[in-house]
Amino acid sequence: MAVTDAVGGIETSYEQGILHVGLRRPGKKNALNLAMYASLVRILDEADRDDSVRVLFIYGGDECFTSGNDLSDFSRFSDVESASPVLDFLSRISRFRKPVVAAVHGLAVGIGTTLLLHCDLVYAADNAIFQLPFVRLGLCPEAASSYLLPRLAGHRRAAELLMLAEPFSSELAREIGLVNHVLPAEQIIDTALNAARKLAAMPAEAIRITKELLKASFAGPVHSALDQESRYFMELLEKPDSRKAIAAFFEKRSGESGEG
Repeated sequence: MAVTDAVGGIETSYEQGILHVGLRRPGKKNALNLAMYASLVRILDEADRDDSVRVLFIYGGDECFTSGNDLSDFSRFSDVESASPVLDFLSRISRFRKPVVAAVHGLAVGIGTTLLLHCDLVYAADNAIFQLPFVRLGLCPEAASSYLLPRLAGHRRAAELLMLAEPFSSELAREIGLVNHVLPAEQIIDTALNAARKLAAMPAEAIRITKELLKASFAGPVHSALDQESRYFMELLEKPDSRKAIAAFFEKRSGESGEG
């Protein structure tokens, strides 16, 4: 694979069995648009097939992991086909066979939180802020979070996070098992990369099978939740409540910089 590559907000590099995937759209707080999702799908497909890639390492900027989906794209969705890059990414990350290590600084909103449910090791900075704002936008959970979050945190805590949709701290994320460790921001990349290097040095097939076994008991329910959430999500996007909430988001943002 190429040593360094940068396409439309996604930056990749490779070293010693680790494929680095950086979210690089700082002017929009790393908000993910359809082009970025399409790039991520290609990267995951290639990495899954490439024997030289042992570990995927995903990270954002020093002040923001990702502020979530670019709602200007979502407001134009008319059917499942128009949303296919997003749905393809969720399918790929949930089925990815190799270890995924994430390093999280600053904002991790929406997909910035839910994709972590599909990572194997997650390290969060003490300045990280997580949020699952779907209901505030008239939408439902995504990325099988309606199944995985209760499994991780219990029903009541998951209901609190998904229904009240309020920001929560890295310490709470660690308490519920969403992240492995919380560290000072300046230590996160080195700590996460050290873990990725340890994984890359392990026998690859043993690691792959161990991940497969860890996920085997809930793979079916995850895929069912992905499908069900996607259907409801697309339906809700057409509802007046969602259209109104998204319009209000853009109205609020008109006087601000970046992506909310």
